[in-house]
This record gives sequence, structure tokens and C-alpha cells, in this order.
Amino acid sequence: MDLGLAGKVAIVAASSKGLGFACAASLAREGASVVMCSRNAAAITAAAEAVGREAVAAENGGSAFGMVADVTDAGDVQRLVDETLRRHGRIDILICNAGGPPAGIFETLDDQAFADALNLNLMSTLRLCRAVVPQMRAQGGGSIVNITSISVKQPIDGLILSNTARAGVIGLAKSMANELGKYNIRVNNVGPGPTRTERILSLARQRAAMLGITEDEAISRDWQGIPLGRLGEPEEFANVVTFLASPAASYVTGATIQVDGGMYKGIM
Repeated sequence: MDLGLAGKVAIVAASSKGLGFACAASLAREGASVVMCSRNAAAITAAAEAVGREAVAAENGGSAFGMVADVTDAGDVQRLVDETLRRHGRIDILICNAGGPPAGIFETLDDQAFADALNLNLMSTLRLCRAVVPQMRAQGGGSIVNITSISVKQPIDGLILSNTARAGVIGLAKSMANELGKYNIRVNNVGPGPTRTERILSLARQRAAMLGITEDEAISRDWQGIPLGRLGEPEEFANVVTFLASPAASYVTGATIQVDGGMYKGIM
């Protein structure tokens, strides 16, 4: 299926590794020109080179460029958008992404911990969208996809910071979808369940230490209760993001789609 991404321009935030990297690679393979960012110069340079190689290897693939930017810093966000426009003259796709807040429970976390989590996940999304929407509106449309978590539908024990901040992203996105639809700007969310990324492995190591079990045992608990019986792979998640970002999903907006192997037990 041709997703119609050839010649499109995409920004993928926090894309030096994990789900962000997988999304950047998927978009580039489909023909998009992708601008990637990370706080780590060496990491984003290497990631962009890897994505660029994948794009070259793909038939009708796009391109990749990496730059240093911290999505919690409004100035860096604006630099990211300005550089994308300088290079490509338009922005068709924005993938909002940021690392997850640390683990913890309600009684052990102070105000600053919650403020930091909101800045990392909710406010970074707000700043990225605020910087990009005027350009999308001027050019007649665009697609925004927020990488959230299955926790927006089914809170995860021990991750109250993420549960709180990412739920705010859903409210923001739904309101934006309602307000911006008249400009042909679509806004959607994709919530990963347990996926084989460094964050999942790091959280498993923390749980192993707290519970006195092995890391393998902690990881195995991540897929208990998942009907497909395994962790997801970053590429499987990226495929859904790429579809939602593309013109092939032109009548989908305001949606939150989980990519979780069936872990979520609700009916809506």
C-alpha cells in the first residue's frame, strides 16, 4: 500500500533511540524527509546516519537529518522547527515524543517530581505543537501524532508520574483535533504497551532490584496477560504511527490507538 509519504517533511522528536528512532526510520523508508532530534549530539548524529542509510536502501526512500534539541526547552523547540523550514520549506508531520518520567508511587513523590513529569511529557507536546501548527495551517494541513503510553487507557502501577502527565496529552490532543480540523490538521495519539525498548528494560531492572528477582523474571512479567504472549517490537509500533501520520489515514483524527498486543482489557 502506498501511504503517500513521498516528499513529505516530518519532525520526529526524541528520536536517537527506541520508539522515536523506529518512527523516524519507518517514515524515511516510506519516502519522507525526516528531521530528528535528541539532547545528545553523538547519539542523534549516529541515529540520523543509520536512518539515512535505511532510506537510501529503500526504494523511493527519503532522507534524515539530526540536530541537538531538548524538547523541554522552548528555545530549542523553535530552533528545531526553524531549521526544518530552512531545509525543507514545509512541515507535514510532527511526531511528539519524549522520554518517560521515573518510576515511583504517590506517597514518595513531591510537587517537583510531578512538575518535572508534566514539563517532560505534556508541556513538550504543547510547545512542539504550538511551534508547528501555524506552518501547517498556512500550508493547508498536516498531521500530528503523539507517542503516549497504554497507561492513558489503563494506568500502570508504579508509574504514577507517567500516568498523570500522559493523560494530559490525550486531553490536549482531543481538544486540538476538535479545534484544528477545519484547517485540515489531524491530531492523534498512539499508546505503546510493553515494547522491547531500553526504557522497558530499565524499568524491569528497577523492579527486579525492588522485588529481589532476576531481570529475566521481571521482563517476563511485562507480557503476562498479553494475548499475543510477547513484548512488542519498536518497528511494529512505528508502523501504526507511520500510517496515522500519512495521507492514507486522512479521515482519522482525535483518536487514541493502543499498540499493546491486546493487553488493554477495556472495550473502548
